[in-house]
Amino acid sequence: MRRSIGCCFIIVMAMFIATGCGSDYPATGAPPKADREAVTPKLVHAVPAAQDVVPRGTLVTGTLAAEDQVALSFKVDGRLTDIAVDLGSRVRKGQLLARLDPTDFRLRVRQAEAALQQSRARLGLSPDGTDDRVDPEHTPLVGQARAMLDEARRSHDRMVTLWERQLIARAELEAATATLQVAEGRYQDAIEEVRNRQAVLAERRSELAMARQQLLDSELKAPLDGAVRQRHASAGEYLAAGAPIVTVVRIHPLRLRLAVPERMAANVRIGQPVNLRVEGDRTVYRGQVARLSPAISEEDRTLMVEAEVPNAHGQLRPGSFAEAEIVTAAEEHAVFVPAASILTFAGIEKVMTVQDGLSVEKRVQTGRRIGDRVEIIEGLKPDELVVVEPGNLVGGQPVTVSP
Repeated sequence: MRRSIGCCFIIVMAMFIATGCGSDYPATGAPPKADREAVTPKLVHAVPAAQDVVPRGTLVTGTLAAEDQVALSFKVDGRLTDIAVDLGSRVRKGQLLARLDPTDFRLRVRQAEAALQQSRARLGLSPDGTDDRVDPEHTPLVGQARAMLDEARRSHDRMVTLWERQLIARAELEAATATLQVAEGRYQDAIEEVRNRQAVLAERRSELAMARQQLLDSELKAPLDGAVRQRHASAGEYLAAGAPIVTVVRIHPLRLRLAVPERMAANVRIGQPVNLRVEGDRTVYRGQVARLSPAISEEDRTLMVEAEVPNAHGQLRPGSFAEAEIVTAAEEHAVFVPAASILTFAGIEKVMTVQDGLSVEKRVQTGRRIGDRVEIIEGLKPDELVVVEPGNLVGGQPVTVSP
């Protein structure tokens, strides 16, 4: 009985194998041509791969940086009474940002003005004048000493005449001579005193200028156009000179710092256009190569390149990561397909083309992305029909191209 069952099983397996060997299906499992003709073709949307002339460039990545960044502080001590900006505030050059309590500074100005007026009065000048020039001979102090000197000279001359006539004693002549010498000394002292008062007047004038400057320094103004990156102080704090108040960055233009590989560095020149994108923004921004490092970095074999990127509306932020293309040539022929036609699996990129009513899978190598188009560097020729949004379409499947 068992032998009969075994024989029957062998016969059935032999018939199954014979049937399989006589089938028209290929080893891949795809249906034969007759069966494919019986399958309803899938309706697909296909467009020809387009050849276009585009600029040739070098693709690199980099970081946007502020042109200038300044931590602003007061030059004088004082209590912060008002701060007019905060994080993200846009500022213009000369705009008032913060202010210290001006009471002490105004009192110092008044004190310096009073001291200046006193110094001018001691020189015989009007207290409220602005011209500090003075002739020592026309000052009261020197005039008095000059008068005494003239009187001493006349008295001495008389004594000399009387001595020559033998009308006075020698002691009287010597007394007149001593009086003349004292008068001459007093006259020189008067001139020196006037010069000293002139120096004091100049010092008082400088002290007044310093007091007025400190009053001006109690107001903190923006040195450039930009935006507030950080606020460090609050109203009511007593601040020492040099304590940071706010940090302002210049956001127009920005610097784009790029590390260009050594093999591509020879094609980069100052003035070449730069197209860039930032994460989360599909807008293409444009800049220009402004600076090149004089040396290749020995650590990573790259050339540091800086581009200037206009940012008048503040859409770009310093510190952002950017993908950039340095345009090194004006024209280059390239093949482009819609971005929706690219399939990616396990790092392999491919497209589905249409040939003789069948879908054909082709591996490709992509390059730049311009708008909703992707450059095909390798694997596709111009004018080949490429299926847009292939979905689950597989190679060898019958398709019909929609109008």
